Amino acid sequence: MFFRRKQQIAICAVAVMLIADFLWFGCLPLWKTMRAIKQTEAALRVVITKGTIGSGQLPVLKEQLQKLQGTVSNYEVNIPAQRDLGGFLQQIANLMTDHNLSEQVVAPSKEIQADGLSCIPINIECKGRLAQVFQFHKRLQRLDRLVRVEQVKLVNNSDFSGQVSMETKAVIYYRPEAEPDKRHIGDSERI
Repeated sequence: MFFRRKQQIAICAVAVMLIADFLWFGCLPLWKTMRAIKQTEAALRVVITKGTIGSGQLPVLKEQLQKLQGTVSNYEVNIPAQRDLGGFLQQIANLMTDHNLSEQVVAPSKEIQADGLSCIPINIECKGRLAQVFQFHKRLQRLDRLVRVEQVKLVNNSDFSGQVSMETKAVIYYRPEAEPDKRHIGDSERI
C-alpha cells in the first residue's frame, strides 16, 4: 500500500510537471506570439486607414499643386528676365494719358537686388478726377508686368473742384540675367 501510494504521488507529480511544461513551453510562447500578432495587426489597420484617408486626399492635393504651379508660372510670366525700365515707365505714362491725368511724373528710385530678383521702386504723381485715378490703378494692376503698389496718397485740391492729386509708391520686378561665368560653373558642377 505504501508502494502504491508512492506510485500515485509520483504519477501525480509527473502529471503536474507535464502540465506545467505544457503551459510554460507550449502555451506561454503561443500566447506571447498571439499578442504580438494582434498588436501588429492593429498597427497595420492604422496604417491602412491612414493610407485610405491619404489616397482620398490625393486628388485634392494634386489639384492644389496644379493651382500653385499655375500661380507660380503666372508670376514668372509677369516678372520679365530683362530690366526694360524705360519701356515700362513709358507704358505707365501712356496709361495716365489715356485716363486724362495731368501733371504726370513717373520717377524710378534706386534699384534693390534680392536673391534671384531685382526690384525698382517708382514714384508716380499726377492730377485728375477721382474716377480717373481709380481707373488708372485698375489698368495698372492688369499690366503684363508685376507691379506692387505700396502706398497711395490722394489729396483734394484747395478749391474743391473735384480734382485730386495722387502720389503712388510702387515697386516693379525683374529677374536679372545670370552672369555667363556663374552659368558655366553651375553647369560643370552638375556634371
